Amino acid sequence: MTVKTFTLPDLGEGLTEAELVSWLVRVGDTVAVDQPIAEVETAKSAVEVPCPFAGTVHQLHGDSGQTLDVGAPLISVDTGDRDGTPAPQGGGPKGGQSYREEERAGADPAAAAGASDDDAGSGSVLIGYGTPAGGAAGRRRRPKRAGSAGGPAAAAQGAAQAAAADAAHDAMASAPRLAPTVVSPIVRKLAKDRGIDISTVRGSGPGGLVLRRDVVAAADAAAEPAPQGTAAPSSPAPTPERSAQEPSAVDARTGLGVAERLPVTGIRKAIGQAMTRSRSEIPEATVWVDVDATKLVELRAELKAQDPERAPGLMALIARFVLAGLARHPELATRIETLEDGSQQIVRFDGVNLGFAAQTDRGLVVPNIRGAHALSARGLDAELRRLTELARSGKAGPAELSGSTFTLNNYGVFGTDGAAAIINHPEVAILGIGRIIDRPWVVDGQLAVRKVTQLSLAFDHRVCDGGAAGGFLRMVADAVENPLSVLADL
Repeated sequence: MTVKTFTLPDLGEGLTEAELVSWLVRVGDTVAVDQPIAEVETAKSAVEVPCPFAGTVHQLHGDSGQTLDVGAPLISVDTGDRDGTPAPQGGGPKGGQSYREEERAGADPAAAAGASDDDAGSGSVLIGYGTPAGGAAGRRRRPKRAGSAGGPAAAAQGAAQAAAADAAHDAMASAPRLAPTVVSPIVRKLAKDRGIDISTVRGSGPGGLVLRRDVVAAADAAAEPAPQGTAAPSSPAPTPERSAQEPSAVDARTGLGVAERLPVTGIRKAIGQAMTRSRSEIPEATVWVDVDATKLVELRAELKAQDPERAPGLMALIARFVLAGLARHPELATRIETLEDGSQQIVRFDGVNLGFAAQTDRGLVVPNIRGAHALSARGLDAELRRLTELARSGKAGPAELSGSTFTLNNYGVFGTDGAAAIINHPEVAILGIGRIIDRPWVVDGQLAVRKVTQLSLAFDHRVCDGGAAGGFLRMVADAVENPLSVLADL
């Protein structure tokens, strides 16, 4: 028997740990090269990890919900015996097919049979792992049958091993199936928040995939009162996780019972670290201004009436004004780097990667539009929509969630008028946009009702002073108040 251990690979972008969300295989399953074996969640996104070895799962290192460091053992695979014979194919659905593959294949025998070792070497890689197509996994040979070599003793031993393998295969075949296929961490969190046991939800997606609507439907069904004359179904026994959330102690400081203890992991941990570092390292200052956005709202309405499909949104129009302001005040889209000798440098860039705060079920993330300075308002609008959908579906990768040089934060969508935003380290400035509401405003000496919003700029006082920050903010505000005059020059 030859056992190889695969460690958690480098997931890129300086990430040093990941939370193990779920296993896609279990001990005894047969895995192929590059077959996904686990789903992990980092501070950036959720990804499936492929296995570089072909063989039988020998050991799983870690439980769901556990945080693993990069380089820590993830899975051990029996790749063959001492003579080089590959490990027997057995144990697991359909003779070695992974549970995820079985559910994708559904009831189609041909689809199930297609997941064979002949397709090993898919090319699915993480940083430094995986194999090229047609990799060195090779074909697997069937296990040697008793009596093929070694005389009566070897034959008897082979027969005993074959009987044990058959018994193990029967036991695995009769074992309960794993929970329904759940790919999105957003769906899993939604089920947890609504108190739904995900294993009881029937997926309506391909291969039994559990979708958001399935969880919502299950929650609505659970909330409906039981018909009169019928006994309400008994609640399932609490899982260890839910039991741990029940009051078990009294907090000495407050005198209240402790209802729940939640580990700070994943994206919540990353947000906390970034915000703490921003507050501790950046000497920030904030300036703000109230702006009459009536003409901008009217312009957006006219564009939508002319071309409903391609009309840019208000956020895209303001983003275009911000980029024009950054072209005049590039110091607000720089970065400060500390050298080994303790000295610091201000790094200026040839262009702008525009980040924008997006609230998701996993937490607050900042996708960024690469090369935003070269895009029109329509181009910015298309990228805003695409990246927002990626972020909310949990499919945005490290490339989409890092590398911004200036950030927009539209906290108006939460119904708030203003805020002192925290700079997204290692950037040096962030512009906040409040909600647009009807307010009394003086126009040409007369009181009128106008569409008013508040813009606030938090900036690193090391890269510029209040004059530059105020000049940038005033330029953006003037563009919002008179958008046609500014758009003519863009």
